[in-house]
Amino acid sequence: MKQLIIETIKKALIGNKCDCGAPILNESKQYQYAITEAMRYHLSNSIQIHDNIYRPGSKNHIDLIAEARTLWEREIIYLQDTDKRLFENTDLGRFDLYEGQKVPLDLPLMEMVNEEELEEEKKQPALGKPKRGGSKKFYVYVKDPKTKRVKKVSFGMAGGGLRAKLNNSKARAAFSKRHNCPQKKDRTKASYWSCRLPRYAKLLGFKTTFSGFW
Repeated sequence: MKQLIIETIKKALIGNKCDCGAPILNESKQYQYAITEAMRYHLSNSIQIHDNIYRPGSKNHIDLIAEARTLWEREIIYLQDTDKRLFENTDLGRFDLYEGQKVPLDLPLMEMVNEEELEEEKKQPALGKPKRGGSKKFYVYVKDPKTKRVKKVSFGMAGGGLRAKLNNSKARAAFSKRHNCPQKKDRTKASYWSCRLPRYAKLLGFKTTFSGFW
């Protein structure tokens, strides 16, 4: 009965909102948990979570994703389309420890080369924002389901063209075929993330209209 009521409320709310995949507020529970101004802005302006208003990799960017997961798990908001798939199938919005530091899980970030900050970065890793330096273009922290430990996975060649392929359907198909993407299911491997980069395009700040799969 409880599930039936939830689904009824959900359908009613969806019927009153745009069909744009944006998060929907469960008005029957909206006062059970404090909702930040940024999240209310997303809700009132029908902005999807993966189309985050903050700079990719910033603390506010990561905090908003974490808030979205909390609200979604408590059924205070309903997620749709890409947002829902991301939260259902990954640890996006959760945190864990990597080498003693709290890091966001399953959130790809961009490597940005800056030689002047590289040495300082080695001494004290910057958390909650893109790391400086590195041989790859992107990195992500994932929890290994076997060891239960968090590992850092770097992927995408520094001079590669993954970004350019995102809105090119032929290039995407060729990439998927060449790398056998449908068979890449291990989230602890670089190939998994390279194959699924389009899902995270907007979270990385890419100006792309495509946010699905290769």
